[in-house]
Amino acid sequence: MMGLGSAIGAGLFIGSGAGIQAAGPAVLISYLVAGGLIILVMWALGEMAAANPNSGAFSVYTARAFGPVAGATVGWLWWIQLVVVIAAESLGAAGLLASVFPALPVWLMALVFIAALTAVNLTRVRNFGEFEFWFALLKVAAIVGFLVIGAALLFGWIPGAHSPGLANFGGFAPHGFEGIATALFVVAFAFGGTEIVSVAAAETRDPARSVGKAVRTVVWRILVFYIGSIFIIAAVIPSGSDALKSPFAGVLDAAGMPGAATAITLVAVVALLSALNANLYGASRMVFSLAERGEAPRALKSLTASRVPAVAVLASVTFGVVATVLELIFPDHVLPVLLNIVGSTCLMVWGSALVSQLVLRSRADRDGVALPLRMAGFPWLTSLGLVLLAAIFAVGLIGDDSRPQLLSTFALVIVLAAASALRRRSASAVVSKA
Repeated sequence: MMGLGSAIGAGLFIGSGAGIQAAGPAVLISYLVAGGLIILVMWALGEMAAANPNSGAFSVYTARAFGPVAGATVGWLWWIQLVVVIAAESLGAAGLLASVFPALPVWLMALVFIAALTAVNLTRVRNFGEFEFWFALLKVAAIVGFLVIGAALLFGWIPGAHSPGLANFGGFAPHGFEGIATALFVVAFAFGGTEIVSVAAAETRDPARSVGKAVRTVVWRILVFYIGSIFIIAAVIPSGSDALKSPFAGVLDAAGMPGAATAITLVAVVALLSALNANLYGASRMVFSLAERGEAPRALKSLTASRVPAVAVLASVTFGVVATVLELIFPDHVLPVLLNIVGSTCLMVWGSALVSQLVLRSRADRDGVALPLRMAGFPWLTSLGLVLLAAIFAVGLIGDDSRPQLLSTFALVIVLAAASALRRRSASAVVSKA
Protein backbone atom coordinates (compact mmCIF):
# COMPACT_ATOMS: atom_id res chain seq x y z
CA MET A 1 0.00 0.00 0.00
CA MET A 2 2.96 2.33 0.51
CA GLY A 3 3.98 1.78 -3.11
CA LEU A 4 0.49 2.86 -4.17
CA GLY A 5 0.50 5.68 -1.63
CA SER A 6 3.58 7.26 -3.11
CA ALA A 7 2.98 6.56 -6.80
CA ILE A 8 -0.70 7.50 -7.10
CA GLY A 9 -0.55 11.21 -6.41
CA ALA A 10 0.11 14.46 -8.24
CA GLY A 11 1.65 12.66 -11.21
CA LEU A 12 -1.56 10.81 -12.02
CA PHE A 13 -4.24 13.25 -10.88
CA ILE A 14 -2.57 16.45 -12.15
CA GLY A 15 0.47 15.52 -14.24
CA SER A 16 -1.57 13.24 -16.51
CA GLY A 17 -3.29 16.32 -17.96
CA ALA A 18 0.07 17.96 -18.65
CA GLY A 19 1.26 14.80 -20.40
CA ILE A 20 -1.79 14.70 -22.69
CA GLN A 21 -1.37 18.40 -23.50
CA ALA A 22 2.24 17.71 -24.50
CA ALA A 23 1.73 14.58 -26.59
CA GLY A 24 -2.01 14.13 -27.19
CA PRO A 25 -3.23 10.51 -27.09
CA ALA A 26 0.33 9.48 -27.98
CA VAL A 27 1.09 10.01 -24.30
CA LEU A 28 0.12 6.34 -24.02
CA ILE A 29 3.43 5.52 -25.68
CA SER A 30 5.22 7.56 -23.04
CA TYR A 31 3.36 5.71 -20.29
CA LEU A 32 4.06 2.28 -21.79
CA VAL A 33 7.79 2.99 -22.16
CA ALA A 34 8.15 4.48 -18.68
CA GLY A 35 5.88 1.80 -17.22
CA GLY A 36 7.99 -0.98 -18.71
CA LEU A 37 11.08 0.67 -17.30
CA ILE A 38 9.71 1.04 -13.76
CA ILE A 39 8.62 -2.61 -13.76
CA LEU A 40 12.22 -3.67 -14.47
CA VAL A 41 13.54 -1.20 -11.90
CA MET A 42 11.18 -2.57 -9.26
CA TRP A 43 12.25 -6.14 -9.98
CA ALA A 44 15.89 -5.12 -9.61
CA LEU A 45 15.22 -3.13 -6.43
CA GLY A 46 13.14 -5.96 -4.99
CA GLU A 47 16.05 -8.36 -5.29
CA MET A 48 18.46 -5.98 -3.55
CA ALA A 49 16.00 -4.87 -0.85
CA ALA A 50 15.12 -8.46 0.09
CA ALA A 51 18.81 -9.30 0.44
CA ASN A 52 19.71 -6.10 2.31
CA PRO A 53 16.74 -4.17 3.76
CA ASN A 54 18.07 -0.70 4.56
CA SER A 55 16.40 2.70 4.86
CA GLY A 56 19.06 4.03 2.48
CA ALA A 57 17.91 1.50 -0.16
CA PHE A 58 19.34 2.26 -3.61
CA SER A 59 21.76 4.79 -2.11
CA VAL A 60 23.29 1.99 -0.04
CA TYR A 61 23.24 -0.43 -2.99
CA THR A 62 24.96 2.13 -5.22
CA ALA A 63 27.59 2.68 -2.51
CA ARG A 64 28.24 -1.08 -2.31
CA ALA A 65 28.56 -1.35 -6.07
CA PHE A 66 30.49 1.83 -6.90
CA GLY A 67 31.73 3.40 -3.68
CA PRO A 68 30.51 5.91 -1.06
CA VAL A 69 30.64 8.99 -3.29
CA ALA A 70 28.27 7.40 -5.82
CA GLY A 71 25.98 6.23 -3.02
CA ALA A 72 25.84 9.65 -1.38
CA THR A 73 25.16 11.33 -4.74
CA VAL A 74 22.18 9.08 -5.43
CA GLY A 75 20.87 9.48 -1.89
CA TRP A 76 20.99 13.28 -1.96
CA LEU A 77 19.50 13.35 -5.49
CA TRP A 78 16.53 11.26 -4.37
CA TRP A 79 16.07 13.33 -1.22
CA ILE A 80 16.00 16.54 -3.30
CA GLN A 81 13.49 14.91 -5.64
CA LEU A 82 11.20 13.95 -2.77
CA VAL A 83 11.26 17.28 -0.98
CA VAL A 84 10.31 18.93 -4.27
CA VAL A 85 7.48 16.42 -4.67
CA ILE A 86 6.30 17.08 -1.10
CA ALA A 87 5.94 20.76 -2.00
CA ALA A 88 4.24 19.95 -5.32
CA GLU A 89 1.71 17.64 -3.70
CA SER A 90 0.83 20.00 -0.87
CA LEU A 91 0.24 22.81 -3.38
CA GLY A 92 -1.56 20.48 -5.77
CA ALA A 93 -3.93 19.22 -3.05
CA ALA A 94 -4.59 22.79 -1.89
CA GLY A 95 -5.26 23.92 -5.46
CA LEU A 96 -7.76 21.12 -6.05
CA LEU A 97 -9.53 21.86 -2.77
CA ALA A 98 -9.70 25.53 -3.73
CA SER A 99 -11.42 24.55 -7.00
CA VAL A 100 -14.28 23.11 -4.89
CA PHE A 101 -14.16 25.76 -2.14
CA PRO A 102 -12.77 28.93 -3.81
CA ALA A 103 -12.75 30.90 -0.55
CA LEU A 104 -9.90 28.77 0.80
CA PRO A 105 -6.44 30.29 0.11
CA VAL A 106 -4.14 27.78 -1.59
CA TRP A 107 -1.08 28.75 0.42
CA LEU A 108 -2.90 28.43 3.75
CA MET A 109 -4.34 25.01 2.92
CA ALA A 110 -0.91 23.83 1.78
CA LEU A 111 0.58 24.86 5.12
CA VAL A 112 -2.23 23.09 7.02
CA PHE A 113 -1.66 19.88 5.03
CA ILE A 114 2.10 20.00 5.59
CA ALA A 115 1.68 20.60 9.34
CA ALA A 116 -0.85 17.77 9.75
CA LEU A 117 1.19 15.17 7.86
CA THR A 118 4.39 16.22 9.57
CA ALA A 119 2.62 15.43 12.84
CA VAL A 120 1.65 11.98 11.47
CA ASN A 121 5.27 11.30 10.48
CA LEU A 122 6.49 12.26 13.93
CA THR A 123 4.48 9.44 15.54
CA ARG A 124 5.66 5.83 15.65
CA VAL A 125 5.90 4.11 12.26
CA ARG A 126 3.03 1.71 13.03
CA ASN A 127 0.61 4.65 13.25
CA PHE A 128 2.01 6.09 10.03
CA GLY A 129 1.50 2.76 8.25
CA GLU A 130 -2.12 2.48 9.41
CA PHE A 131 -2.83 6.03 8.28
CA GLU A 132 -1.26 5.38 4.86
CA PHE A 133 -3.17 2.13 4.40
CA TRP A 134 -6.56 3.83 4.62
CA PHE A 135 -5.41 6.72 2.44
CA ALA A 136 -4.30 4.31 -0.28
CA LEU A 137 -7.39 2.12 -0.02
CA LEU A 138 -9.71 5.09 -0.58
CA LYS A 139 -7.98 6.29 -3.72
CA VAL A 140 -7.68 2.79 -5.19
CA ALA A 141 -11.43 2.36 -4.77
CA ALA A 142 -12.03 5.78 -6.37
CA ILE A 143 -9.85 4.99 -9.38
CA VAL A 144 -11.64 1.69 -9.92
CA GLY A 145 -14.94 3.61 -9.88
CA PHE A 146 -13.51 6.14 -12.34
CA LEU A 147 -12.45 3.36 -14.72
CA VAL A 148 -15.94 1.83 -14.62
CA ILE A 149 -17.66 5.17 -15.35
CA GLY A 150 -15.13 6.08 -18.05
CA ALA A 151 -15.57 2.75 -19.81
CA ALA A 152 -19.37 3.09 -19.66
CA LEU A 153 -19.09 6.56 -21.21
CA LEU A 154 -16.89 5.35 -24.07
CA PHE A 155 -19.19 2.42 -24.80
CA GLY A 156 -22.23 4.75 -24.81
CA TRP A 157 -23.92 3.06 -21.88
CA ILE A 158 -24.67 6.28 -19.95
CA PRO A 159 -28.09 7.74 -20.92
CA GLY A 160 -27.98 11.37 -22.02
CA ALA A 161 -24.17 11.48 -22.24
CA HIS A 162 -22.44 11.78 -25.61
CA SER A 163 -19.84 9.10 -26.16
CA PRO A 164 -16.77 10.40 -28.04
CA GLY A 165 -15.71 6.84 -28.79
CA LEU A 166 -12.17 6.95 -30.15
CA ALA A 167 -12.67 10.12 -32.21
CA ASN A 168 -10.03 12.01 -30.20
CA PHE A 169 -7.45 9.42 -31.23
CA GLY A 170 -7.71 10.65 -34.83
CA GLY A 171 -4.87 13.09 -34.23
CA PHE A 172 -2.90 10.54 -32.24
CA ALA A 173 0.36 12.49 -32.01
CA PRO A 174 -0.47 16.18 -32.71
CA HIS A 175 2.98 17.34 -31.60
CA GLY A 176 4.91 14.48 -33.11
CA PHE A 177 7.95 12.80 -31.65
CA GLU A 178 8.95 15.87 -29.66
CA GLY A 179 5.63 15.86 -27.82
CA ILE A 180 6.13 12.21 -26.82
CA ALA A 181 9.65 13.06 -25.63
CA THR A 182 8.41 15.96 -23.54
CA ALA A 183 5.65 13.82 -22.03
CA LEU A 184 8.17 11.16 -21.01
CA PHE A 185 9.51 13.40 -18.27
CA VAL A 186 6.03 14.24 -16.99
CA VAL A 187 5.28 10.50 -16.99
CA ALA A 188 8.52 9.72 -15.13
CA PHE A 189 7.27 12.06 -12.41
CA ALA A 190 3.99 10.11 -12.31
CA PHE A 191 5.78 6.81 -11.67
CA GLY A 192 8.34 8.36 -9.34
CA GLY A 193 7.91 7.20 -5.77
CA THR A 194 7.07 3.57 -6.55
CA GLU A 195 10.62 2.75 -5.47
CA ILE A 196 9.80 3.86 -1.91
CA VAL A 197 8.87 0.27 -1.03
CA SER A 198 12.58 -0.56 -0.99
CA VAL A 199 13.07 2.13 1.69
CA ALA A 200 10.12 0.90 3.76
CA ALA A 201 11.49 -2.67 3.65
CA ALA A 202 13.90 -1.78 6.46
CA GLU A 203 11.00 -1.27 8.90
CA THR A 204 8.98 -4.39 8.07
CA ARG A 205 9.03 -7.67 9.97
CA ASP A 206 9.56 -9.82 6.87
CA PRO A 207 11.30 -7.73 4.17
CA ALA A 208 11.72 -10.55 1.64
CA ARG A 209 8.01 -11.42 1.72
CA SER A 210 6.79 -7.80 1.80
CA VAL A 211 9.03 -6.58 -1.01
CA GLY A 212 8.39 -9.68 -3.10
CA LYS A 213 4.63 -9.13 -2.87
CA ALA A 214 4.94 -5.46 -3.83
CA VAL A 215 7.15 -6.28 -6.82
CA ARG A 216 4.80 -9.00 -8.09
CA THR A 217 1.81 -6.64 -8.10
CA VAL A 218 3.52 -3.64 -9.69
CA VAL A 219 2.72 -4.85 -13.24
CA TRP A 220 -1.06 -4.93 -12.89
CA ARG A 221 -1.03 -1.72 -10.85
CA ILE A 222 0.63 0.13 -13.72
CA LEU A 223 -1.57 -1.44 -16.40
CA VAL A 224 -4.87 -0.91 -14.57
CA PHE A 225 -4.42 2.35 -12.70
CA TYR A 226 -2.14 4.32 -15.01
CA ILE A 227 -2.62 3.02 -18.54
CA GLY A 228 -6.37 2.51 -18.01
CA SER A 229 -6.92 5.98 -16.56
CA ILE A 230 -4.82 7.73 -19.22
CA PHE A 231 -6.56 5.88 -22.04
CA ILE A 232 -9.98 7.04 -20.81
CA ILE A 233 -8.87 10.64 -20.23
CA ALA A 234 -7.20 10.89 -23.66
CA ALA A 235 -10.26 9.38 -25.35
CA VAL A 236 -12.77 11.68 -23.61
CA ILE A 237 -10.92 15.02 -23.40
CA PRO A 238 -9.25 16.64 -26.46
CA SER A 239 -5.56 17.47 -25.95
CA GLY A 240 -6.15 21.23 -26.13
CA SER A 241 -9.03 21.36 -23.65
CA ASP A 242 -8.94 23.36 -20.42
CA ALA A 243 -10.56 20.34 -18.75
CA LEU A 244 -7.10 18.73 -18.64
CA LYS A 245 -6.25 21.02 -15.72
CA SER A 246 -8.37 18.60 -13.66
CA PRO A 247 -8.62 15.59 -16.01
CA PHE A 248 -10.50 13.15 -13.76
CA ALA A 249 -13.19 15.72 -13.00
CA GLY A 250 -13.35 16.57 -16.72
CA VAL A 251 -14.19 12.98 -17.64
CA LEU A 252 -16.93 12.76 -15.02
CA ASP A 253 -18.41 16.09 -16.14
CA ALA A 254 -18.53 14.68 -19.69
CA ALA A 255 -20.40 11.68 -18.28
CA GLY A 256 -23.06 14.04 -16.92
CA MET A 257 -22.11 13.50 -13.29
CA PRO A 258 -21.17 16.93 -11.89
CA GLY A 259 -21.55 15.73 -8.31
CA ALA A 260 -19.22 12.85 -9.07
CA ALA A 261 -16.68 15.29 -10.49
CA THR A 262 -16.62 17.15 -7.17
CA ALA A 263 -16.28 13.84 -5.35
CA ILE A 264 -13.34 12.70 -7.48
CA THR A 265 -11.69 16.07 -6.93
CA LEU A 266 -11.91 15.53 -3.19
CA VAL A 267 -10.54 12.01 -3.65
CA ALA A 268 -7.68 13.49 -5.65
CA VAL A 269 -6.95 15.76 -2.69
CA VAL A 270 -6.76 12.68 -0.48
CA ALA A 271 -4.55 10.95 -3.06
CA LEU A 272 -2.09 13.81 -3.12
CA LEU A 273 -2.01 13.97 0.66
CA SER A 274 -1.39 10.23 0.78
CA ALA A 275 1.53 10.59 -1.62
CA LEU A 276 2.84 13.55 0.41
CA ASN A 277 2.64 11.40 3.54
CA ALA A 278 4.57 8.52 1.94
CA ASN A 279 7.16 10.80 0.34
CA LEU A 280 7.83 12.60 3.60
CA TYR A 281 8.44 9.20 5.15
CA GLY A 282 10.82 8.25 2.33
CA ALA A 283 12.71 11.54 2.36
CA SER A 284 13.22 11.44 6.13
CA ARG A 285 14.50 7.85 6.06
CA MET A 286 16.89 8.56 3.20
CA VAL A 287 18.49 11.60 4.85
CA PHE A 288 18.59 9.64 8.13
CA SER A 289 20.51 6.88 6.34
CA LEU A 290 22.88 9.46 4.83
CA ALA A 291 23.54 10.84 8.31
CA GLU A 292 24.18 7.32 9.65
CA ARG A 293 26.84 6.86 6.96
CA GLY A 294 28.44 10.22 7.70
CA GLU A 295 27.16 11.77 4.45
CA ALA A 296 24.81 14.26 6.17
CA PRO A 297 24.92 16.29 9.41
CA ARG A 298 24.97 14.05 12.49
CA ALA A 299 21.89 15.73 13.99
CA LEU A 300 19.77 14.12 11.26
CA LYS A 301 20.33 10.63 12.67
CA SER A 302 18.85 11.39 16.09
CA LEU A 303 15.84 9.27 17.07
CA THR A 304 12.92 9.88 19.40
CA ALA A 305 11.84 7.36 22.05
CA SER A 306 9.53 5.88 19.39
CA ARG A 307 12.57 5.45 17.08
CA VAL A 308 11.37 8.13 14.66
CA PRO A 309 14.06 10.36 13.02
CA ALA A 310 12.29 13.57 14.01
CA VAL A 311 15.04 15.99 12.91
CA ALA A 312 15.17 14.26 9.52
CA VAL A 313 11.38 14.61 9.18
CA LEU A 314 11.48 18.32 9.98
CA ALA A 315 14.43 18.94 7.65
CA SER A 316 12.63 17.16 4.81
CA VAL A 317 9.42 19.15 5.21
CA THR A 318 11.16 22.56 5.30
CA PHE A 319 11.26 22.88 1.51
CA GLY A 320 7.50 22.37 1.34
CA VAL A 321 7.02 25.31 3.68
CA VAL A 322 9.33 27.47 1.55
CA ALA A 323 7.45 26.49 -1.62
CA THR A 324 4.16 27.40 0.03
CA VAL A 325 5.48 30.85 0.86
CA LEU A 326 6.56 31.22 -2.77
CA GLU A 327 3.03 30.25 -3.85
CA LEU A 328 1.73 33.08 -1.70
CA ILE A 329 4.09 35.49 -3.50
CA PHE A 330 3.64 34.01 -7.00
CA PRO A 331 0.15 32.44 -7.15
CA ASP A 332 -0.34 29.62 -9.72
CA HIS A 333 3.32 29.72 -10.83
CA VAL A 334 5.07 27.43 -8.34
CA LEU A 335 3.34 24.08 -8.99
CA PRO A 336 4.00 23.95 -12.79
CA VAL A 337 7.70 24.60 -12.16
CA LEU A 338 7.90 21.88 -9.52
CA LEU A 339 6.17 19.32 -11.75
CA ASN A 340 8.86 19.81 -14.39
CA ILE A 341 11.86 19.61 -12.07
CA VAL A 342 11.75 16.03 -10.89
CA GLY A 343 11.08 13.91 -14.00
CA SER A 344 14.72 13.47 -14.97
CA THR A 345 15.88 12.93 -11.37
CA CYS A 346 13.63 9.85 -11.26
CA LEU A 347 15.43 8.52 -14.32
CA MET A 348 18.84 9.04 -12.73
CA VAL A 349 17.79 7.19 -9.56
CA TRP A 350 16.29 4.33 -11.58
CA GLY A 351 19.48 4.09 -13.62
CA SER A 352 21.55 3.81 -10.44
CA ALA A 353 19.30 0.97 -9.24
CA LEU A 354 19.70 -0.97 -12.48
CA VAL A 355 23.48 -0.66 -12.76
CA SER A 356 23.89 -1.45 -9.05
CA GLN A 357 21.80 -4.60 -9.39
CA LEU A 358 23.83 -5.61 -12.43
CA VAL A 359 27.06 -5.35 -10.41
CA LEU A 360 25.79 -6.76 -7.10
CA ARG A 361 23.94 -9.71 -8.66
CA SER A 362 27.00 -10.61 -10.75
CA ARG A 363 29.13 -10.38 -7.60
CA ALA A 364 26.71 -12.57 -5.62
CA ASP A 365 26.53 -15.20 -8.38
CA ARG A 366 30.32 -15.25 -8.65
CA ASP A 367 30.71 -15.73 -4.88
CA GLY A 368 27.89 -18.29 -4.62
CA VAL A 369 25.76 -16.08 -2.32
CA ALA A 370 22.15 -17.26 -1.93
CA LEU A 371 19.59 -14.47 -2.45
CA PRO A 372 16.10 -14.58 -0.89
CA LEU A 373 14.57 -13.03 -4.02
CA ARG A 374 16.07 -13.30 -7.49
CA MET A 375 15.15 -11.20 -10.53
CA ALA A 376 14.24 -13.48 -13.43
CA GLY A 377 15.91 -13.07 -16.80
CA PHE A 378 19.15 -11.68 -15.38
CA PRO A 379 21.21 -10.08 -16.91
CA TRP A 380 19.06 -9.61 -19.99
CA LEU A 381 16.10 -7.85 -18.37
CA THR A 382 18.39 -5.56 -16.39
CA SER A 383 20.20 -4.73 -19.63
CA LEU A 384 16.85 -4.11 -21.34
CA GLY A 385 16.01 -1.62 -18.60
CA LEU A 386 19.29 0.19 -19.20
CA VAL A 387 18.62 0.27 -22.95
CA LEU A 388 15.16 1.79 -22.34
CA LEU A 389 16.71 4.31 -19.98
CA ALA A 390 19.38 5.26 -22.51
CA ALA A 391 16.68 5.67 -25.17
CA ILE A 392 14.70 8.00 -22.89
CA PHE A 393 17.81 10.09 -22.20
CA ALA A 394 18.55 10.27 -25.94
CA VAL A 395 14.97 11.31 -26.70
CA GLY A 396 15.13 13.87 -23.90
CA LEU A 397 18.26 15.46 -25.32
CA ILE A 398 16.50 15.88 -28.68
CA GLY A 399 13.41 17.62 -27.31
CA ASP A 400 13.66 21.39 -26.84
CA ASP A 401 11.47 21.31 -23.70
CA SER A 402 13.09 18.29 -22.05
CA ARG A 403 16.75 19.06 -22.87
CA PRO A 404 17.18 21.90 -20.32
CA GLN A 405 15.65 19.77 -17.57
CA LEU A 406 17.93 16.85 -18.40
CA LEU A 407 21.08 18.97 -18.60
CA SER A 408 20.23 20.69 -15.32
CA THR A 409 19.86 17.28 -13.66
CA PHE A 410 23.25 16.19 -15.01
CA ALA A 411 24.73 19.39 -13.59
CA LEU A 412 23.07 18.71 -10.22
CA VAL A 413 24.54 15.19 -10.15
CA ILE A 414 28.01 16.57 -10.85
CA VAL A 415 27.66 19.16 -8.08
CA LEU A 416 26.45 16.55 -5.57
CA ALA A 417 29.24 14.13 -6.48
CA ALA A 418 31.87 16.87 -6.24
CA ALA A 419 30.51 18.02 -2.87
CA SER A 420 30.55 14.45 -1.52
CA ALA A 421 34.09 13.83 -2.77
CA LEU A 422 35.27 17.13 -1.29
CA ARG A 423 33.63 16.37 2.05
CA ARG A 424 35.28 12.94 2.20
CA ARG A 425 38.67 14.41 1.30
CA SER A 426 38.31 17.06 4.01
CA ALA A 427 37.31 14.42 6.56
CA SER A 428 40.31 12.27 5.62
CA ALA A 429 42.64 15.26 5.97
CA VAL A 430 41.31 15.97 9.45
CA VAL A 431 41.80 12.32 10.49
CA SER A 432 45.34 12.31 9.08
CA LYS A 433 46.29 15.45 11.03
CA ALA A 434 44.81 14.00 14.21
